[in-house]
Amino acid sequence: MGLLPIIEIPDPILRTQSEPVERVDRELGRLISDMFDTMYAAPGIGLAAVQVAVPRRLLVIDLQEPEEEGGEAVKRPHVFINPEILHASDARKTYNEGCLSIPEQYAEVERPDVVRIRWTDADGAVREGEFDGLMSVCLQHEIDHLNGVLFIDHLSRLKRDMVVRKVMKARREREKAAIL
Repeated sequence: MGLLPIIEIPDPILRTQSEPVERVDRELGRLISDMFDTMYAAPGIGLAAVQVAVPRRLLVIDLQEPEEEGGEAVKRPHVFINPEILHASDARKTYNEGCLSIPEQYAEVERPDVVRIRWTDADGAVREGEFDGLMSVCLQHEIDHLNGVLFIDHLSRLKRDMVVRKVMKARREREKAAIL
């Protein structure tokens, strides 16, 4: 188990179309475990393999929602191998999205409210399910990553450019502070 480096914009690998996963095996299991460790440490609720420089159609999600109102967050890890959106509802919802590859930047993104997904799970079984709410948003966000699309691509050019400038400025400031 280990932490993997999360790549950030403008790294061109984030624009890569991820390749299908061919086998569910021990090596993939190690990658999945490392991706969960990395996501939890970041901290985040979703991570696509391409964000750790592995352009394969694999993503992990754990919304870490409270067991009950006011209760402690419970880990409920989900693994999606070769996920595909079969159907997206006409009804849309707006969420304030962020991304581990675009650190500390958030924006309102409108997406379909409900999606039907087909995927292979960590045991190699093909599954299908319908998701709404935050899980729907997270799935669409992470599947976008597998297709080389970032959440900022859903924004106006002006907003997108502003987010990129903020990320680059923050990176320069971190690098400058590290030198001092």
